[in-house]
Amino acid sequence: MFESTMPIIVVPQGAEYKAVCRGLTSKQSVIPIPVGSQAVSRYLEACQDKLWNPQAKVLVMGLCGSLRDRFQVGDIVLYSECVYQTKVQQCDRSFTAQLYAHLQDKVCLVKGLTSDRVVCSAKEKLHLSEISKADVVDMEGFATLEFFQQAGVEVAMVRVVSDDSRHDIPDLTSAINSDGSLQPLPLAISMIRQPIAATRLIKGSLRGLKVLEEVTAFLFAKQNV
Repeated sequence: MFESTMPIIVVPQGAEYKAVCRGLTSKQSVIPIPVGSQAVSRYLEACQDKLWNPQAKVLVMGLCGSLRDRFQVGDIVLYSECVYQTKVQQCDRSFTAQLYAHLQDKVCLVKGLTSDRVVCSAKEKLHLSEISKADVVDMEGFATLEFFQQAGVEVAMVRVVSDDSRHDIPDLTSAINSDGSLQPLPLAISMIRQPIAATRLIKGSLRGLKVLEEVTAFLFAKQNV
């Protein structure tokens, strides 16, 4: 679907990065980033000399959580804008419109919210949707948008819902290091403490990762390039 320069893909490290790479059939620039806004900002600033290419476009990909009943696990969403606290970043309108036209009925246009921690309870999801008017939540979107847009780069964001708004998931905040990596032991403890929520999170994540792989393959299929 990309008529000229292929976009650089930016995606959270780990399972999301691997899912995107599995969906690609040709060489493509994929940048794994840490989890969490502050870790993302530090990482991108440290690597800005390598990333600097004002002629390129950036497509941010990954998973997200739903803040509204209408968005279910496995749904593909395309951000129009992303909010963080009182700040708002708009995605590039032309690039976003191009993606929306190509994905058509496969995708919903949404307002995203970036959180500093894992939003784990259904009650908090409802509260955040009411005060922010956002549809989905992530932990990296705003910082990534802000960095590349300040550099004059066109940015769009495609994500897949991995947990719905009606159920709790384990609180994994304590398992995330300051550098944005996951600590296996605290992660395992958080999952064990809430087995039902953990099972739901695992199933949702596996479904979301599969769809993330599929939408990557669809967007970057050779016949669409």
